[in-house]
This record gives sequence, C-alpha cells and structure tokens, in this order.
Amino acid sequence: MLLKNLREEIDATLARDPAARSRLEVVLCYPGFHALVWHRLAHWLWRRGWLLAGRFASHIGRVLTGIEIHPGARIGKRVFIDHGMGVVIGETAEVGDDCTLYQGVTLGGTSLRQEKRHPTLGNGVIVGSHAQILGPFRVGDGARIGAAAVVLTEVPDRSTMVGNPARQVARRGPPSETAPVFQPYAVCGDIPDPIARALNGLLDEVTSLRARVAQVEQENERHRPARDPAAGEQPSLRLVGASAGNGTDDD
Repeated sequence: MLLKNLREEIDATLARDPAARSRLEVVLCYPGFHALVWHRLAHWLWRRGWLLAGRFASHIGRVLTGIEIHPGARIGKRVFIDHGMGVVIGETAEVGDDCTLYQGVTLGGTSLRQEKRHPTLGNGVIVGSHAQILGPFRVGDGARIGAAAVVLTEVPDRSTMVGNPARQVARRGPPSETAPVFQPYAVCGDIPDPIARALNGLLDEVTSLRARVAQVEQENERHRPARDPAAGEQPSLRLVGASAGNGTDDD
C-alpha cells in the first residue's frame, strides 16, 4: 500500500508539472515529494505514540526540504507540493486528495488551545503561492485560492478566493463528466479583477447619472416660457411689470 501511494504521488507530480521528465527525476530532485515521504514516516510514528521520534523525523524533513509539516497533520493521496520552500502545515490541518500547494503556503491556526485550530482542505484544492489559510474551517472541494490571499472564513465548494482578506470572486458549476483541467497557481481565465469590477461599477453609475441629468435639462427646456423678440425683455419681467401697472390703475 505504501509503495502504491508513493507511485501515485510520483504520477501526480508528472501530471501537474511539465518540467518533470521521469519518475526517477521526481524521486531524486523534487523536495515536495521528499517532504511527503518524510511526513508519512513522521505521521506513522506520531499515531503510535512515539511523539518525539515523529517530531524529529518531521524536523529532518524540514531541514532537507524547507517544507514544514507537523507529524500530526493528515495528508491525503496524490498531493503535489510544487517548489514548496516555506510551506507550513500545522498539527490539526487536513489536506484532501489531489490537492496542490505552491511555495510559501501556510495552513495555520489562530488559537492557542489544544483543539482543532487549523484548516481542512477538501479534495482537488489548489492553493497559490504565499496564500495564508488561517483557522479551523473547511475549504471546499475544488476550491481555488489565489496567490497571496489571506483566507479567514469557510470557502464553498468550487469557489475562487482572492485578496486580503480573501473574498469570493467566482464559483464554477457542478463538476462535469470530463476530467477537470488543472489550473497552475489557481490562475484561470474566468477570475475577474476586483479593482476593474469596482471601476466598471463606478463608470456605469456615472453614465446613469449623466443620462438622468440630460433628461432633467430637456424637461426644463420644454417647460420654459418662450422669449418675446419684439419686447426685447424676459417674458417673466414683462408680466410682472404689467401686473404692477394694473394694480396702480385700480387705485
């Protein structure tokens, strides 16, 4: 079973990294694969109560790869840690199957209590470089976390999160029968630019206000009295003068 899992992780690396040319290259040269191997050993020791031995094995993996995975963390199958330098996965974190993590990712906790305090990633999640997922909540299946995003709340399935704090900017439909296309660094063509979206909203509002102002001006022109060319004065002034003269004659 262990050898089968290792083969699946090697094949997952080959499928998601075009720079990988052979299984032997992955085994010898990929720190993400090395970190997972060391974690499997550390987690095996940790679950059997050999806590110090588990921490020591985890520390060796950290020194060799620059990837820190607590031996208590649960890592699923076919997980791919690309580049990986600076990745930190906390004690109560859980990573589902077919997930992809890039360099600098943190699955961190926000509590000092001995309880579930790290996030849980569903299956097929992609976390972009230097993203921070902090807290004991769930990131749904197929979610995409953009680079440098800071996620502090639960993420729905198949959602895309960007920004600090992270906000949902897109959500894909239900999975189809065809295999999903892998999206490196969680970047895809349907991610809207939040700043551009805000500016477009302002432009739409300005256009609407301009149209309303033009409509009001047209209505004012339509109801304004016509100028009398022979009198050479404003109609309103002429009418006022006539009214005043009528009042004098009555006296």
